[in-house]
Amino acid sequence: MRRCPDCAVGVEGEWTRCPLCAATLEGNASPSPYPAVPLRFRRRRVLRVLTLTSLAVISLSFLAQLLFRPEEQGLGALRSVWLGVVATWLVVLVAVSKRRNLAKFIVYLVALAGGVCVYWDYLTGWDAWSLTFVVPILCAASLIGLVITVRAVRMQVGDYIVYLGLTVLLGLTPIVFLALGWVGTVIPSAICGGLSVLSIVLLLTVRGGAVRQELATRLHL
Repeated sequence: MRRCPDCAVGVEGEWTRCPLCAATLEGNASPSPYPAVPLRFRRRRVLRVLTLTSLAVISLSFLAQLLFRPEEQGLGALRSVWLGVVATWLVVLVAVSKRRNLAKFIVYLVALAGGVCVYWDYLTGWDAWSLTFVVPILCAASLIGLVITVRAVRMQVGDYIVYLGLTVLLGLTPIVFLALGWVGTVIPSAICGGLSVLSIVLLLTVRGGAVRQELATRLHL
């Protein structure tokens, strides 16, 4: 068993630094006292479903671009769906590999990608496509990615209630842009806001008891 020279405590498992003070441990590692918990899902299945869904969405958006807006140049309203597909992939992959950082990652993803697109929009003359299309698509993609993760990984309510609440709040942001008149087209913001509200309604309808119990536990009610 390894020991911490500063805390004078033994640490079981494969730790190389003390979990209390982060000092380098001394001695030989010992087997972890906790059993290995097998995954409740198959990563290959998650990736296969996500791949097929992404290919279908990209194909449909490209077809719609050719049929309805063949003259549109640059990123394009319909091609910006591809950015949403990438965001969905990132959310699912981060959720599967390291769930405890998911909420922070979603905030960083929407803020960074949305900020870059807003700045790009500003440099190219400000057509408001970033607020009209990109931000709602990013928020909706994050929500869809979280829903896919919940279903595929079979997460319990306590594991995703905070993430879902944060993602829903982000999904309501385009409604604020719509109310302030900052967007040129209503549909993307309305769809994003509708998905956010629908997610909360379905969660309260299907898992209402578990949600109330989890909130009571977290808020010490």
